[in-house]
Amino acid sequence: MGLDIQSDIDFTKVNSSKINQVDFENLTFGNVFTDYMLVCDFRNGAWEKPSIKPYEPFTLDPSAKVFHYGQAIFEGMKAYKDENDGIWLFRPEENHQRFNKSAVRLCMPEIPENIFVDGLKELIKIEKDWVKKGKGNSLYIRPFMIAIGSGVIAQPSTQYRFCIILSPARAYYSGEVKVLIADYYSRAANGGIGAAKAAGNYSGQFYPTQLAHNAGFQQVIWTDDATHTKLEECGTMNVFFRINNTLYTAPTSDRILDGVTRKSLIDLAKREGINVEVRPVLVSELVEAAKDGSLKEIFGAGTAAVVNPIVGFQHADTYYELPKLENSFALTLKEKMTNIQYKIDEDTFGWTVSV
Repeated sequence: MGLDIQSDIDFTKVNSSKINQVDFENLTFGNVFTDYMLVCDFRNGAWEKPSIKPYEPFTLDPSAKVFHYGQAIFEGMKAYKDENDGIWLFRPEENHQRFNKSAVRLCMPEIPENIFVDGLKELIKIEKDWVKKGKGNSLYIRPFMIAIGSGVIAQPSTQYRFCIILSPARAYYSGEVKVLIADYYSRAANGGIGAAKAAGNYSGQFYPTQLAHNAGFQQVIWTDDATHTKLEECGTMNVFFRINNTLYTAPTSDRILDGVTRKSLIDLAKREGINVEVRPVLVSELVEAAKDGSLKEIFGAGTAAVVNPIVGFQHADTYYELPKLENSFALTLKEKMTNIQYKIDEDTFGWTVSV
């Protein structure tokens, strides 16, 4: 059952919308935000009444535990508008479930579905004019939770803030992507928080990624922390490898995020008759496939780009260029995925949810 905005959510109206000040044709990803945000605090062992209020800064105590002990998690989602002005979410229940798994791993309270999913729907209804029609246009959704309780003793907070902010987005394109295979730095470790969407996972990537940038690469393909022999993720995305006509991707684990786009692409590829194997993929296997010509494609998979093709990779000071293909699995799957998200093609999986 959806929330009744009159009784279940406090609502504070903005004095005037800033939508007419936004150049929707020239958006930088994640830099422009809509008029409203949803906020809900956890205090005294329970979630309080959520509110939809003007997007604005909020004040925290300097000793808030998010600053000192990193209790912070988030999700990434999108809303899409079809040609009949219907607005759709893509598998929001998966994001809600993963958000709560992240919360449990970081010793934070789980968020109820009526706040996460139904509250999000109410927020988007208010902000419907920010969702533009046309393939490539979308509304990026960032739910997040931080520890707001004060005190610098090293223990979990007792107070938390859950927020959802929205950002209009255009089609994501990062140009040609060349990657460096990690042989020293790691994204995550066994028993760690790599499977959670914790803020610290991303801050820990910034330095080795900057080193890759300095060497002329756009991203890093992360390897396992113990041996650096198993391929795991690419930048902030899950990663797929096409060897001959089979797609390979690593299984999820303590170190690898259970990506919503990843699992959707696996199901979509199987429907399209593409052979998919979910198993550990070795660096040596990739290098050998590149040498003998059987490596056809590498691509990242995530919310922002959906699919991001990779043109080449470097390992042990040797660079391997990938072939340019007319029958690219990456582009085919991206087209079919986005056609479902924009309701251009029939959603045979039941993934899309009406707002």
